Amino acid sequence: WVYHCMVVPLVIFWIFATCFQLRVSNPQKPRKHAHARKTHTTYCPKVLNSSLKDLNGEPINFCDYQGKVILAVNTASRCGNTPQYEALEALFQKYNEKDFVVVGFPANNFGNQEPGSNEDIQEFCKLNYGVSFPMVAKTDVVGSNTNPVFTELEAMTGEIPRWNFHKYLISRDGESAYSFTASMSPMNAKIVSQLEALLDE
Repeated sequence: WVYHCMVVPLVIFWIFATCFQLRVSNPQKPRKHAHARKTHTTYCPKVLNSSLKDLNGEPINFCDYQGKVILAVNTASRCGNTPQYEALEALFQKYNEKDFVVVGFPANNFGNQEPGSNEDIQEFCKLNYGVSFPMVAKTDVVGSNTNPVFTELEAMTGEIPRWNFHKYLISRDGESAYSFTASMSPMNAKIVSQLEALLDE
C-alpha cells in the first residue's frame, strides 16, 4: 500500500513534466491573419494620376477612371459651341454602359465665356442641357495654371486647346490620347469611330 502511494504520484508528475517539456520545445507559431498580407498599389498612368474637385467641391480621383475610355472637354456656358453640351450628353448616355465617360472642364480662358461660379455653371448645364456626366470645378486649360490632366494631354498629343470645347479621347490604359478641334461636333464620325475603336480594345 505504501509502495502504491509513492509510485502513483511520481507517475502522474512524470506525465505532466513530459507534456510541459514537449510544449516548450515545440511552441506553436502564431497564425498570420489575412489582413497582414502585403498589398500592391495599382499603377496609374500619368495623365490620370491627379485629383481635382468637382462643381460641388468633392474630389474626383482620375485614377478611378482607369479602364474607361474618357472624353475630356474644356467647356464654357456663353460660347457659340455651348450647344455641344447636348451632343456630349447624348454620347455619354449612348456609351456609358460600355465603360465610357465624358468629363467637362469649365474654363474661362477664351473670350471670357465662362465668367460664372461653379454653382452658376452647374445650374446652367442641368437646366439647359440635362448634363449628368462629371464636371470638374472651374479650371484653366491653357497657360501657367493649366490643370494637370490637360497639361499631360497637351504633352501626349502635341496640341493645346485654341477655343472652348476642344476634345481629347483617352484610351482605357491612359497611354494614348487623341485630339479633336473645338468646332468638331462630339457626334462627328471621326470622334465616334475612334471612340468605338478604343472601347473594343
